[in-house]
Amino acid sequence: MKKIFLFLMILNLHCFNFAQVRDTLKTQNKRFDFRYKKLYVPAGLMLSGIISDGSGSESLKNELVEERNEHLFGFQNHADDYLQFAPFVAIYGFELAGMKPRTDWQNRTAILIKGQLLNLGAVYILKTTLKHTRPDGTAYSFPSGHTANVFAGATMLSIEYGDRYKWVPYAAYGTATAVGVMRIANNKHYVSDVLFGAGLGILSMKVAYWTHQYKWNQTKSTTDPFAGTVY
Repeated sequence: MKKIFLFLMILNLHCFNFAQVRDTLKTQNKRFDFRYKKLYVPAGLMLSGIISDGSGSESLKNELVEERNEHLFGFQNHADDYLQFAPFVAIYGFELAGMKPRTDWQNRTAILIKGQLLNLGAVYILKTTLKHTRPDGTAYSFPSGHTANVFAGATMLSIEYGDRYKWVPYAAYGTATAVGVMRIANNKHYVSDVLFGAGLGILSMKVAYWTHQYKWNQTKSTTDPFAGTVY
């Protein structure tokens, strides 16, 4: 009987130590602190989009459309329809590949949902309110939803992995920029639509991080509440 008891004690201690090791491997939620300088890029992009959204034939956006029609007339590619989702796949795929994110998957998912509700909600309101015509003659041009979506994903991917893996922001924003360029090349958007959409996507996801309370998957207290009082 003593041998069985001793064996169970050793097994219990081993499991306790193993659990402690696993706890140290868990993702530690690190807050994305608010700083005014983090507003410069998204605000600058959105302001540039508004400034470049002139209606005159000599405006920047119309000049670029003319250049596009002269050199890329008939160009059509659907890669941007799929690439816009690449950062969101990588947000979880990188973790499965062994890379360590800033935030655990529960809080990460909550941030993603909040950020996209803000981002895509603003895109929908602006599109349906302004009703700007696209370069190809169809409706709902301003801002670019594809661009807003991919830049929101690129921002989240950069925040989650950028501190540990310095190449991630370059890859994320490089992909997002490629999507924005393709929206112009496909004659679906003006440069003003793309610039504003990029800024909106970045800002929306940053706001989601700044306002997140990290209430998901909170670490439970390991202190015994009865120690010193009951026994």
